[in-house]
Amino acid sequence: MTTDRREPAPESDERTMLEGWLEYHRQTLAWKCEGLTDAQLRTAAVAPSTLSLMGLVRHMAEVERSWYRRVLADEEADPLFYTDEDPDGDFRVTESDTFAEVHATWQAEIEAARRNAAGAPLDEPTRGRHRHTGARYTLRWIHTHMIEEYARHNGHADLLRERLDGVTGD
Repeated sequence: MTTDRREPAPESDERTMLEGWLEYHRQTLAWKCEGLTDAQLRTAAVAPSTLSLMGLVRHMAEVERSWYRRVLADEEADPLFYTDEDPDGDFRVTESDTFAEVHATWQAEIEAARRNAAGAPLDEPTRGRHRHTGARYTLRWIHTHMIEEYARHNGHADLLRERLDGVTGD
């Protein structure tokens, strides 16, 4: 695996620290997927769970899209992989799903997130509201939540990767 991950410098200001840790965790998920085939990436390797690495990437594309497009920027952005009838559809992959397509979608959502966050202050209320709660958040809250979301799912990715090919690492 060759993904270059760097922790933010300990003396960084708050915004640099938050964005640095977010990037670190985005890179960690990419690293956990490197070098695997589409079949491996679709494999639910930790029974009885149906979770797969490709499903995690699809989920994180949705999470990026939801927080940075819908909530932060108040953009119209329909779900990509789930529906109201199938709220966990982002985790359900099929034989027709390819990592190239899923990865490209995830990276496009990350780029949109970076673009929308770039001009936003850390502590002003978001333009959009959360679709379930109707609440407004701050970019500081969103960045912190996204770090938590990636860190939790990267723990899942660690287990999946180890079960797929024995590769371990933080």
